[in-house]
Amino acid sequence: MTFLDKEYREIITKAVCGKGRKFSKESHSISPSHRPSSILGCWVINHLYNAKKKSEDTVEINGSYDINIWYSYNDNTKTEVVTERVTYTDIIPLSVKDDNSINDEYDVIAKVIQQPNCLECNIASSGSKVSVEIEREFIVQIIGDTKVFVRVNPNWEKDEDDDEGAWDYEVTDEEVKGVKPDFIHKKD
Repeated sequence: MTFLDKEYREIITKAVCGKGRKFSKESHSISPSHRPSSILGCWVINHLYNAKKKSEDTVEINGSYDINIWYSYNDNTKTEVVTERVTYTDIIPLSVKDDNSINDEYDVIAKVIQQPNCLECNIASSGSKVSVEIEREFIVQIIGDTKVFVRVNPNWEKDEDDDEGAWDYEVTDEEVKGVKPDFIHKKD
């Protein structure tokens, strides 16, 4: 049996041709303008990213986010927020890959499973810097053109519902008279 047989049709369609997932942890060292006494809070905001297919087996995500650290200084008598913009590159391997795609033109879809988030924020042993541990996670999909082979039933018989006009129902004047236009009650 060949795919050029009358019983098969070849359909060209867009489909998911590759998938990948990656969890990352990263540590950053941030230098506030004053020697910190204690850490009062840490937030990660303004996450931006873009993704592109890097090779046959990988997708590259380039992104950035702001780390905001609220800390006290001067023996816990004053507070300040230090903000630092961080950039990153994640290479995500494709764990599922379809080698039967037709061409090399792909759309890449990247979704954040875990937004960059602060796991831990401590004053470093030197006492003048703050160490921040950040986590993030992505999934990616590669969308491309591929071929699908579909078996056609050679013994198919036409049903009466398949006739042209079988679904064209006309409403009679008698049926129209029975329609009540005020079926929704108005509240006073």
